Amino acid sequence: MWISFAILLSFITSHPIPSYIFCFSSTKKDQSPPGRVLADRRGSNMDSTHEHSEYEDWESNHMENSILSYGSEMEADEWQMVKTKGNQFVVNDQPFYVNGFNTYWLMVFAADNSTRGKVTEVFKHAASVGMTVCRTWAFNDGEWRALQKSPSVYDEDVFQALDFVVSEAKKYKIRLILSLVNNWEAYGGKAQYVKWGTAAGLNLTSDDDFFSHPTLRSYYKAHAKTVLNRVNTFTNITYKEDPTIFAWELMNEPRCTSDPSGDKLQEWIKEMAFFVKSIDTKHLVEIGLEGFYGPSTPQRFQVNPNSFAQQVGTDFIRNHQVLGVDFASVHIYPDSWISQSVADNHLPFIMSWMEAHIEDAEEYLGMPVVFAEFGVSAKSPGYNSTYRNNLINTVYKTILNSTKKGGSGAGSLVWQLFPDGTDYMDDGYAIVLSKSPSTSSMISLQSTRLALFNSLCSKTCHWGCKKKKVLENINYHDEL
Repeated sequence: MWISFAILLSFITSHPIPSYIFCFSSTKKDQSPPGRVLADRRGSNMDSTHEHSEYEDWESNHMENSILSYGSEMEADEWQMVKTKGNQFVVNDQPFYVNGFNTYWLMVFAADNSTRGKVTEVFKHAASVGMTVCRTWAFNDGEWRALQKSPSVYDEDVFQALDFVVSEAKKYKIRLILSLVNNWEAYGGKAQYVKWGTAAGLNLTSDDDFFSHPTLRSYYKAHAKTVLNRVNTFTNITYKEDPTIFAWELMNEPRCTSDPSGDKLQEWIKEMAFFVKSIDTKHLVEIGLEGFYGPSTPQRFQVNPNSFAQQVGTDFIRNHQVLGVDFASVHIYPDSWISQSVADNHLPFIMSWMEAHIEDAEEYLGMPVVFAEFGVSAKSPGYNSTYRNNLINTVYKTILNSTKKGGSGAGSLVWQLFPDGTDYMDDGYAIVLSKSPSTSSMISLQSTRLALFNSLCSKTCHWGCKKKKVLENINYHDEL
């Protein structure tokens, strides 16, 4: 199970970054901030500066070469489902730590032949820096290019566009987290379900009726069932059987402000997690939460970014203890939650926010936690590319600090990756790799570190395994 503990102990006490050479163990035990509306962020940025160390150069070149054989082995293996084992993700019993991204609009772009190529581009660019997971929308309710035009009525052309997204992701060895509905009005969201219910004669008074009214719950279930049972027109594989899909997300950033106790949302999560699992027992399920601590853990209120966070009807630990939920999700937006301008105190907040959730995922949940959205807006006062890189580096280092201890920090997904020529869709958070070489290098290095760790360590890995030579190369470089 373990690489020689004495050797690894010498690594960790004398070198700063050998986190990715540890074998892992399983441990158990719209309103103002904190929110930000996805449809509102616009802007662009360019980044032409890059300072890096000789160590980064060595890691980027030599570590990438060292995992080539692992990549070949994985290609030879069957494309298998991601599972959880204790507080880590595994694929074919190998650890699977995640460095990934969000690009929410892939289905809509794929629905138009003039923009479909941008879907391929974003996957190609992400794969070039080693990213392995993309989070995107499997919904567009009642809007322009709607997938679901009205309850259980679908546009087949748009569904085929989602088919294309899934099939194209597989070509680039990228897995997808597919979200099933939005809390916000962008792309329809729970507000659209309430509009449909009102049009059908229901007596509804709040968008939060989405969570409690039986008819609206049935609308959501019907949509989930349709997506899960969809047969991909490009691959002929049913979605619920396709390993390209990493996980189902119940909702993007659910909140139920009409019930600060959290009971209404808790019951919805219980019902929908069970329902999705009743159809698809093979895929992982996550909720889509931002990570705010609620009434069940008042001792954690001090970790929240502000006092409003505890009143939005979500409850990080309680919500994730629901049967059928496989891993935890957390988002990170200090420039929305704490202050609208970039500030030095944001980085320490990010670290403490992440560490608290990793600790709770280990001690109370016994599951992995993915930091499924993080970023900073170029529109925030005081923004510059150096700060963005510092923010990304803080997230990545915190993940690695968990990884080296076999902790629950299972990965992160930056918000968000864009290809060239899509500036008009930029919400302020877009990262265009070709325009941001320093950010691209940082992402690539994180991918390489996690891929190397994934390739070196498994439950059956021993010091005498065939990866020993790579470890010796790392040790030799550190000695130099």
